[in-house]
Amino acid sequence: MIPLLHDLSEETVLVLGGGPVGARKARRFSREARTVVVSPEFSDEGFGEAQLVRDAPDADGVCEWLDRLEPALVVCATDRERLNEAAADAARERGALVNRADRSGGRESGGVVVPATVREGPVVVAVATGGTAPALSKHLRKRLEGELEGAGAMAELLSELRTELREAGHPPERRRAAVTAVVESSAVWKALRTGGSKRPQVVDDVIESALETGGEAP
Repeated sequence: MIPLLHDLSEETVLVLGGGPVGARKARRFSREARTVVVSPEFSDEGFGEAQLVRDAPDADGVCEWLDRLEPALVVCATDRERLNEAAADAARERGALVNRADRSGGRESGGVVVPATVREGPVVVAVATGGTAPALSKHLRKRLEGELEGAGAMAELLSELRTELREAGHPPERRRAAVTAVVESSAVWKALRTGGSKRPQVVDDVIESALETGGEAP
């Protein structure tokens, strides 16, 4: 499988099934996409900002929901394997992505695995085991949370820095040297994580040194 990041912010996600798994998927997707959960019953675990629709569709009914919502992604999370299979087939026929929550892997055409993710501002790191070991994905995600502290602030800083250096007329090789020096500077990382008042000066010192030498800051 090839890992990809997919922007669903303007899309619809259809979750079939209102059990604990469906609830977890709904919470995940409703943070970034319009999410509709269709199920005859709903667990008490919370569904985030998802829209809950009480219905018990059969295979034909699922097709009606697909035609009505035109989802970009369909999550098959009912406790009926045949219904999940029919929903997955119908979704693929309509060009939608499919997440089979009742199966490990997701090797079928159009199948996707939802990875464990760590977010730090605009920085997103995903961990997946192909559906074979979800517990390992969760463990690695927790370990990465500490490692990524300050990464969001670094990403925002580098974005601003690239624009400023380009507008100042510095040649590409000098810009690359400055950006590399900043991202590899332990002093800058420390300043970003602590948020101290010396942060601007630390960053300016690293940039100035890199622009002068065309190499990395010490």
